[in-house]
Amino acid sequence: MSTNQAKKSEAKRLHILDTSFTLVLHKGFVGVGLQEILKNCGIPKGSFYHYFESKEAFGCELLQHYINDYQQRLNLLWANNDTAKAKILSYFQKWIEDPEQQESWADRCLIVKLAAEVADLSEDMRLIMDQGTKNLIQRITDLIHQGMEDHSIQTQTNPAAVAQVIYQMWLGAALLSKLHKDKTPLHQAYHATAFMLSGCQSS
Repeated sequence: MSTNQAKKSEAKRLHILDTSFTLVLHKGFVGVGLQEILKNCGIPKGSFYHYFESKEAFGCELLQHYINDYQQRLNLLWANNDTAKAKILSYFQKWIEDPEQQESWADRCLIVKLAAEVADLSEDMRLIMDQGTKNLIQRITDLIHQGMEDHSIQTQTNPAAVAQVIYQMWLGAALLSKLHKDKTPLHQAYHATAFMLSGCQSS
């Protein structure tokens, strides 16, 4: 395959992933059939199997593509001289509202959408999501360490434990927000996060 052909092939693969994202985000992985994916992408069935050996393989690549893009968005968001605490809070503010997008990061989170659905359905997809969340928690942990050094964060608790609890809280808040169709749980999670990073502990 020539370089030009390889570029076209990769562009087509990314087109399938990008155009399928919204479908899966709103209908779930099981709820979207292969025919709907093909119609939405405007490709024949044979072309789909040229890029993905199965629907599960497609799901794995969709998740990895999403996680890679998420990490890049984080890199851009945190590419400034703000304090570590400000960086963490700016990230979670995006979960509530992203002025640059019609939907917040919570609304567009595939982990929130698919975690419960596919955890028992596909071990490969579960492992990708598991590693993705672990990497995110580690990045929050690193920021908490930095915040303790720049004195923007005061906590007596192990940074890894704080990061884990904060992420779990936000994941639950995102699910409740979807269930209630109300962003109050996300706003409460934001205030609780700021509270925890200030070294305050509830009794």
